[in-house]
Order: sequence, then C-alpha cells, then structure tokens
Amino acid sequence: MTSLRVLVVLLCLIEISLWAADERPSVIVFVADDMGWDDCGAYGHPSIRTPTIDALANSGMRFDRAYLTCSSCSPSRCSMLTGRYPHATGAGELHLPLPKEQLMVTSVLRDAGYWTAAVGKWHLGEAAKAQVDLVRGASAKGMGEAWVQAIAERPKEKPFFLWAAHTDPHRGYAKGAVEPPHTPEEVVVPPFFPDTPEVRADLALYYDEVSRFDEHIGLALAELERQEIADNTVVIVLSDNGRPFPYCKTMVHVPGVRTPFVVRWPAKVKPGGVSRSVISTLDLSPTILDLAEIKVGPTFQGQSLRPILVDPEAQVRTYAFAEHNWHDYRAYERGVHSDRFCYVRNWLPS
Repeated sequence: MTSLRVLVVLLCLIEISLWAADERPSVIVFVADDMGWDDCGAYGHPSIRTPTIDALANSGMRFDRAYLTCSSCSPSRCSMLTGRYPHATGAGELHLPLPKEQLMVTSVLRDAGYWTAAVGKWHLGEAAKAQVDLVRGASAKGMGEAWVQAIAERPKEKPFFLWAAHTDPHRGYAKGAVEPPHTPEEVVVPPFFPDTPEVRADLALYYDEVSRFDEHIGLALAELERQEIADNTVVIVLSDNGRPFPYCKTMVHVPGVRTPFVVRWPAKVKPGGVSRSVISTLDLSPTILDLAEIKVGPTFQGQSLRPILVDPEAQVRTYAFAEHNWHDYRAYERGVHSDRFCYVRNWLPS
C-alpha cells in the first residue's frame, strides 16, 4: 500500500513538472467593437491617441491587408472563434446564437490543456458559453480592470487563452471616456463624410472610445509584465467590423471589413514587421492552434498565418471573402478582396 502511494505521488509530481515546463504560448485576443482599420497611430492616423497599439505594432507585426468575414458584430465574432464563414456557422446574421454543435477554438485549446476565458462583450449566445472555462462581462469603463483580474486569477500551471472583447468604440457615445478628450479640430473627416460641426463632434467622441480601448490593453499588458509572462504570450489586436458610421459598418467593401490586425510575440516574432499579404479573420483560430502546436481540425476553414509571422512577404491566400446577410435589414451582399482590388456583388439592392 505504501509503495502504491509513493508511485501515485511520483506520477503526480511528474505531471506537475511537465506542466511547469510547458513552453506553449499563452494567447490574448483584444477585440474592438466597431473600430475602423486605420483609426490608430499604427496605421497612420495623425491624431487618435493609441500609444499601446502603436507600440505593439512596433514590437511585433502589422498586417495591412487583413479582412473580416462579416461587417456585423455577432456573425464576425462567431466566425473568428470557429474559423468558419458566417453562413457556415449557423449564426450568419446579427444576434443569431452560435449553435452548440459548432466547434470553437476554445474547446480545442481546453482539450489540449489550456485554460480559456472570455471577458467583456460576448454576443455568441448561451450555448457557446459551455466551450469556455470562464465567461465574464464588464462595463466599458471597467473593462481593463476585468481583463487584469482574469489574467491574475488564471491557473498558473497552464497556458491560457483570453478573448478580451471590449464594447468600445460601439455607440452610443458620451463625454468623459478619456482625459483629455479629443477635440473636433483634431478630427480627420473621411472623404465620404460631410465635413460639418456635427460630424466632427461625433467622430471626436468615437476617437475617445478608441483611445480607451487602447488604454485598457495597456493595463492588461502591464499585468503580463508583472507576472513575467509577456515574452511568451501572443497578443493579437483587431476589430469585429468597421467604424459605426455610414459606408462603413455592415458594408462588405474596404471601410466595412478591413480590420487592424497586429500580432506581438516577443519569443518568436521579430519586431517591426509589416505584411501586405491578404489575410482573413477566418485565419485567426487556425493560427492560434498552430502556434500552440495543436493540430488544426477539418472544421476550421481558414489558414495558419505562421508562415507570414516568419516571413512578412509569405502568402497563405490570394483572396479574402466577406458577407452581409442581416443587420437591421435583409441583405445578400458578398465581397472579394485581393491585395489591390475589391469586388462587391449585391443580390438584394435597396
């Protein structure tokens, strides 16, 4: 009996030592809610204050031709986490819940020994929560602190995956998101908007929420540094659709579906990389699994971006495809994006 107990203890110690030596990276995906692809300093905006995202781009890789599969919140998010096109998830329209039979990347990670969490905006329905260890909401103001709390509470013996989904810069807007606020004079009005005082005031408030998103990312990164795990944590920043203005959100052309996409992984990805290779958010989940040394199963329709993270000029696809099915109105729009062109077809013109 004593020998059996000794054997059990030894096996437990071996298992603990294996986990302690687990060098697979942790992963955090920071998702903005309605942020335009070029609305940060890393992509050339002259006045929106995004020092954290800018620093991430300088210390990692910036993708200049990253496209969403849908320019609508919940279909886009369901697509990212399943690695499937919206029409293939069973949740291709706004507010449709992800069916329970759809496999999310979190399930595969969890089965491989990762701890998984989703903190912030969920918008995938109740059934999908069973595929994540921790699902927790947070207010826009308290989002950064909620992310920090999740990172602090994680099981330290496991690598982790955190879906850090903000509610900024989604409407409605109110003053006081950041100090000092952006002023209407700082606003760069897109050429397809009227340059009026009302538009400038609206965009200034939108800028404030983009900056708050950036500030909250900074809080989470500081916690990684505090725990001394930043070097082996893959950090990804992107948006779920275009800015919440006309000709942007819900559209399948560039202002609607191009997204910022920044990846930092100090242990493996060289700093300062810029890639113009076409990628899709369909590729997010396969990339995460590949970087975690986990086999990418047949349900995932995207491609791993590992080759581009090694060589910014590498390519994993020629085209990125986007769709719009329903968001406040019925639609049947499809977009095809290459490194130079965008083709849009609308079968239900208004």
